[in-house]
Amino acid sequence: MTLQIGIVGTGWFGRMHAEKLAKLEGVKVSAFTATTQEKADQEAAKYEGARGYSSIHTMLDDRKLDAVYICVPPFAHGEIEQALVARGIPFLVEKPLAADEETPARLLKEIEGKKLITSVGYHFRYMDGTSRAQELLRERTVGMALGYWMGSMPGVSWWRKMEGSGGQFVEQTTHIVDLLRYTVGEVSEVYAAYGSRVMTDVEQGVTVPDVGTVTLKLENGAVATISNTCAIPAGDRAGLHIYTNKGVLELSHAGLLDVEAGRRTEYANRSNPYELENDAFLHAVRTGDSSRIRSTYADAWHTHRVTIAANQSALSGLPVKL
Repeated sequence: MTLQIGIVGTGWFGRMHAEKLAKLEGVKVSAFTATTQEKADQEAAKYEGARGYSSIHTMLDDRKLDAVYICVPPFAHGEIEQALVARGIPFLVEKPLAADEETPARLLKEIEGKKLITSVGYHFRYMDGTSRAQELLRERTVGMALGYWMGSMPGVSWWRKMEGSGGQFVEQTTHIVDLLRYTVGEVSEVYAAYGSRVMTDVEQGVTVPDVGTVTLKLENGAVATISNTCAIPAGDRAGLHIYTNKGVLELSHAGLLDVEAGRRTEYANRSNPYELENDAFLHAVRTGDSSRIRSTYADAWHTHRVTIAANQSALSGLPVKL
């Protein structure tokens, strides 16, 4: 059985997923939807037999698809997912789920009503280092964690506006929030402080804060702090440090560093997390077995709630309980 796959969005994520999917046996990238017909046709031309569309509805009317990848900016979610849920078509959606709280809350009810197979692009969960960290943490007690996402502001205009991206904590740092949930535990309360220090003088129309720190209480009693900035031109990094009774686990794109008394052990990320993510989702589409999917829409909703709560706390100056 050859799976017919549609891609919504022709930015970096859409192109990356299409390229990886096209190399898989039994998978055919057969349709693209973009903001313009020209963009959709341009991408479709790279894949034999694929077609481009300027509307999700036109694509679904014209092509019989087994699954769809949704790779659009935060503000663009809602109609796309609703169209797929209505037709019972499984989808993998890139994070975050939206720029607001209401859209994914509404969609989740519809998804659960249909018992639809879904996957969300929290690829940090599929890193080798993350799996190893989970194994080690079964024998350790976590006291606290420190997370960070430090970098520059993406060049697309929608990212600079809160209504477009939801801000850095929602759009990028969500990966670290999700990693914290996946390895340490569920969040029960957040308190956030944001600031605008640099980027309002550098770019026009900036409404997102460019620095922020969020303190999180976890249900198991651990505490965490996650900080981010999109204002530095160099020195970018992202990761999560977990402080335990036996030492520190440092998770990053490179892998895991386990620091114990008198010993430092490195576990490199050798597998490609995007490929593992694809394998889990496509297996579920083929067989109905979704056990390999590490982030469903329902699970990702909890991460999204934490990031939105941080935005709410920063606005009110008060802690937000979840």
